[in-house]
Amino acid sequence: MCALYRDSVGYEQVCLRPLLAQPRPRFMTKDGRPTLRMHSSSSMGCWSYVRDIWSTLLSLRWRFMLLVFSAAFLLSWFVFALLWYLIAYLHGDVEASPDPEHVVCVQAITSLRAAFSFAVETQLTIGYGKMYPNGECPQAVALLTVQMILGLMLEALITGAFVAKLARPKLRSETLRFSHFAVVNRQGEQSCLLFRVANLLPSPLLHIRLQAVLYQTHGTELLHQTAVPFTLDHMDGEEHCPFFLSPLTYCHAITETSPFYRQQQVLGSVQPGLELVVFLTARDENTGEVCQKRTSYISEEILCNHCYPPAVISKEGQYT
Repeated sequence: MCALYRDSVGYEQVCLRPLLAQPRPRFMTKDGRPTLRMHSSSSMGCWSYVRDIWSTLLSLRWRFMLLVFSAAFLLSWFVFALLWYLIAYLHGDVEASPDPEHVVCVQAITSLRAAFSFAVETQLTIGYGKMYPNGECPQAVALLTVQMILGLMLEALITGAFVAKLARPKLRSETLRFSHFAVVNRQGEQSCLLFRVANLLPSPLLHIRLQAVLYQTHGTELLHQTAVPFTLDHMDGEEHCPFFLSPLTYCHAITETSPFYRQQQVLGSVQPGLELVVFLTARDENTGEVCQKRTSYISEEILCNHCYPPAVISKEGQYT
């Protein structure tokens, strides 16, 4: 990989050299997924997923979501098919009764296959007309009421989960891209750590806010967290951006109080176990929903004496 190096003459393409040079496991991946795993008992872990079933459904991948969707309806139809067949069997409706006064609870249920078909017709309110419950049979009326109520609840849950999953702001956050490398260079009289983020869609984002946390491990292997302040495009005191359309460059001044001061001053003397995690939060102009994009920069991805090329240029009277 190469980047542009700026000197007194202009820009020169040079090879990238990491400021920090010790590889280590990531605390967070480049696409924002945490790698930390919590230790808990297996029974407690499974029960927590069941208790928070809504979040569990939304966090599932689409192929598992479709599997849960199909399995939930098939299971409900099969359970009610067994109940309908049980009513028909106990009431003597499976075999034709010679008694003319015999009251049939459900017409045409003579097998479990027919009961399954009736359960599907009832829950989906199809009503072909051949099979129907008898209003004079209290067991059939009660079971019909229970199936309709539970079926509507199941449909509301699954349909709501589908709609919520489609409308998740996470999909919008995937259109944001952080620069793969962060760079360290001098901005005037001050050394600065910079990285860039771009919005890949033409629709802007509003109320952008950025936070950064430095994770470090010391000899005891304990994880230490340090907040790292960043300003937007060298605008002192500005932590928020009201409008995000063109690429943004965030800057952290490396002063004596900065956790990067020692690494920048003494090249080669590297503290192992360092990772900068960045959180960018924004509001979608179209939906008003808040989305968040995360990334991290480990030691090999913080480069010394490099800079980014211009993000926006004026060409033929237009900005590109």
